[in-house]
Amino acid sequence: MRSADFFVFLTSLPQYEPDLVEPAIDGLLTALLPESQTLRTARVLLKPNLITARNGLLACTDSRIIVAVARWLLAHGARVAVGDSPSFGSARAVLAAIGALPALQRLDVPVLEFRRSREIVLACGQKAALATAALECDLLVNLPKVKAHSQMRVTLAVKNLFGCLAGFQKPWWHMVHGGSGGRFADLLVELLAALPAGCTVVDGVVAMHRTGPVHGEPYSLGILAGGVNPVAVDTALLALLGIDPHRCPLWHAARRAGFDGTTMAELAYPLMHPADLAVHDFAVPETLGPVRFNLLQFVRSSIKRALLRAGAAR
Repeated sequence: MRSADFFVFLTSLPQYEPDLVEPAIDGLLTALLPESQTLRTARVLLKPNLITARNGLLACTDSRIIVAVARWLLAHGARVAVGDSPSFGSARAVLAAIGALPALQRLDVPVLEFRRSREIVLACGQKAALATAALECDLLVNLPKVKAHSQMRVTLAVKNLFGCLAGFQKPWWHMVHGGSGGRFADLLVELLAALPAGCTVVDGVVAMHRTGPVHGEPYSLGILAGGVNPVAVDTALLALLGIDPHRCPLWHAARRAGFDGTTMAELAYPLMHPADLAVHDFAVPETLGPVRFNLLQFVRSSIKRALLRAGAAR
């Protein structure tokens, strides 16, 4: 019998209409978390992609997905919070911009800003300041968005967990580990082993293609994907999108590190197979930009981030 690490759950969801989203999320999470009774009183953290309020309706995980997942978990007795460390602004401000905040407030779901962190040591010896909220939850629910990416070609489940680094750690990692020959991708996949048990639900209803992660173009993909192993989820989605995984730095890093789930033949699909949902015109950048921020870019983005967070705190 195959380990849960090799199961990827795929389902069709053509639109974000609530009467379609709610049953789709229920079916996916019921398959993904069959032992739902263990959720009672569990501390569950939802980690959506809340990169920025700018173009947030396309660049971020859709509000209706976030709210539907929160509602399902609450109905099963979990204690739910939502958190992230956006590139610009606060998690609360981004959730407000994409229309999720009022519904979360009605559900009494708190929003966490990932300002508190705890330093952990990765397997390679590198230190990483991870959000305390991510480290201390009982279940981490990863809620990424399918997006083309100017530095990683495409970002899916694995990349979204980079957001568990607190505050200025994210741009700092770009600066220090992102140069030619840098270890950025390898260190990012090492975060997977440092984070608590969790699962992934990918928003692929309206994806972003051509470029990203903020200013790409909408692509009606019409799918949800899930699994307990983000590497396996990414492998299945790359096949669905028609993207050669060997062209994707994060998949390569996971493969080098020996993670389970990098081979299509080892995966199982209890709901739908990638071939049932495959597309052939999802566009990604042909040439990747540098991962490393130049010093001026780093200083500017750090000042902007600090000002936006100070404004949000007032």
